[in-house]
Amino acid sequence: MRLEGKVAIVTGAASGMGKAIAELYAKEGAKVVVSDLNIDGAKAVAEGIEANGGKAIAIKTNVADLNDINAMIDTAVNEYGTLDILVNNAGIMDNMAPIGDVSDERWDLIFDINTKGVMRAIRKAIPIFLEKGKGVIINTASTGGFSGAHAGAAYTASKHAVIGITKNTGFMYAQKGIRCNAIAPGGTATNIASSVTNFNEFGASRTQVAQGVIPRIGQPEEIAQVALFLASDESSFVNGTVITADAGWTAAF
Repeated sequence: MRLEGKVAIVTGAASGMGKAIAELYAKEGAKVVVSDLNIDGAKAVAEGIEANGGKAIAIKTNVADLNDINAMIDTAVNEYGTLDILVNNAGIMDNMAPIGDVSDERWDLIFDINTKGVMRAIRKAIPIFLEKGKGVIINTASTGGFSGAHAGAAYTASKHAVIGITKNTGFMYAQKGIRCNAIAPGGTATNIASSVTNFNEFGASRTQVAQGVIPRIGQPEEIAQVALFLASDESSFVNGTVITADAGWTAAF
């Protein structure tokens, strides 16, 4: 068990990659806080983990709400005594809109969830990690975080920012026992598309240029394996970087 005795928070854990990460972490011995806005889904995941002999609790979290972020991390510490691993996985997609069609409201919402939520969770966790002298942060970025052709302007910018946060945090705290890395999944079978409203046909038509060379769609469990590596001591020398998991998609560019 590579995470025996560790306490982990996974946001967006009611489904998709977050669910797979939470379940794998529990299987590897971690006590998991299953965090999601969808509390019924989060409870189902936590109950499944418990039924399989693991340890987990569910908490309703809107990562765009500062109070919810603080409560999430406080819950982990109050319930399990500490925090060792923070996985910032929650996120929403834009509607593929290019910059000329982006509304302020959609831009703000995407950044509040995809970027500010990540910053706030890390900020809240850092004092805990500094006191312990160790800690692991894993951010779900995207191939859209270093490419301009995989989504609309808002999502693309938000994930570029997540990669910037990852690199800066990894460097800043590198001598404090804290590691911060990101995963950049390519096309993966999740329900993130359900967050898309008012689909922008022009923007979507442009992204099809890149989508046409996707080797295959990934499974959430494949991303979870990368998240397990980054959470474990096996990646002790990996810090401030981005691991791309896309079956070779972006190797074409």
